[in-house]
Amino acid sequence: MVAFAIMALASISVSAQTSPSPSEAKEIRIAAAADLQTVLPVLAPLYEKKTGVKLVISYGSSGNLAKQIQQGMPVDLFLGADYTFPEQIVAANLADTKDAIPYAKGTLVLWTRKDTPFQPLSLDSLSDPRVQKIAIADEIRAPYGRAAVAALTHMHLYDQLKPKFVIGENISQAGQFVESGNAQLGLISLTMAMSEHFKQLGTYVLVPNVYPEIRQCAVVLARSEHRTEAHAFLDWLLSSEIQSELPKLGLSSVR
Repeated sequence: MVAFAIMALASISVSAQTSPSPSEAKEIRIAAAADLQTVLPVLAPLYEKKTGVKLVISYGSSGNLAKQIQQGMPVDLFLGADYTFPEQIVAANLADTKDAIPYAKGTLVLWTRKDTPFQPLSLDSLSDPRVQKIAIADEIRAPYGRAAVAALTHMHLYDQLKPKFVIGENISQAGQFVESGNAQLGLISLTMAMSEHFKQLGTYVLVPNVYPEIRQCAVVLARSEHRTEAHAFLDWLLSSEIQSELPKLGLSSVR
């Protein structure tokens, strides 16, 4: 999966860059939302090759990560799946900027395995009486879970489907529930659905844009000793070169 995506992004001109010597190499600790679990393994090697800066990444729900950061989790950069949780870091005076910094936009999709009876998949599948379990992420801790609830509410399906919900701690776990057969349908991120593994295993349809915009934001921690390196990575992520490649990984550009 990762190798395929790296080949797809081979046009990014990093190979000509000279990496610093090991003695000069630095490290950035990143707390990243679970929807980036198929994105950063593609981008990180490109950045590391270009700069020699190692990215040490921990994944989780945005809500859990924000809480851990406020409790002292040693990270340099927080990449959330929305603006709400990074803004909590700003409000707690833990960020080195006055506002969270948007870096991408996310998309919600409905996904199922190819071997389920719900092919061809459509949004009407949500109302199929054969559906017993639908996976979503926790709406309190995970922005994609909040988006799923908002979308289903707008489509007047929430009350009908709520008893069928299987709740994942984050969007990655929600996807795993459907992948493993513990749920028949899942409302997951486009980043996950577009990964090579999930494309081979299942199919997806876009959920109508009836949920609040999933504006993914970042903050650099004021207490970080590597703020310069963290901002440099964020600048790279916001560069037109990388922003133009994000749709290949299931994200939309903010530039």
